[in-house]
Amino acid sequence: MEILDKGNYCLIIKMKNDCTIKIGAKGNIDFKKGYYVYVGSALGTLSNRIKRHLSNDKKKHWHVDYLLLNKNTEIKEVIYTYCTKKIECNIAYNIQEDATNYIESFGCSDCKCMSHLYYFNNYTDALNSSINSYKKINYKPYTWF
Repeated sequence: MEILDKGNYCLIIKMKNDCTIKIGAKGNIDFKKGYYVYVGSALGTLSNRIKRHLSNDKKKHWHVDYLLLNKNTEIKEVIYTYCTKKIECNIAYNIQEDATNYIESFGCSDCKCMSHLYYFNNYTDALNSSINSYKKINYKPYTWF
């Protein structure tokens, strides 16, 4: 049986300090110290997309690249699932219900969501929201680390 390497993922990103980061054409955005959950999909190769996000050797292509290449950020966990459907908007919607705040129109230029980047005061809330967002729509969440 061939292993499916397509799916959806949530990056749990620690923001070490309050800071302002230039996010491509969006310009400067203020980020608060705490935890952000970025929701994405990889219907090409999921494992390669996650490895790319974990690498510091990449070109700035997506909004999240600008965020991840900043010295104040660190990926603490990746929650993902295997699927062939684009479920990132469903996941984003579920996480939005738990989040304290969000960065408007971040990472969602190809859909109608208000954001794909959500803020949490602590790691546990960010992690639980990410895991539960998959369970709510009957997908099995996996952890990368």
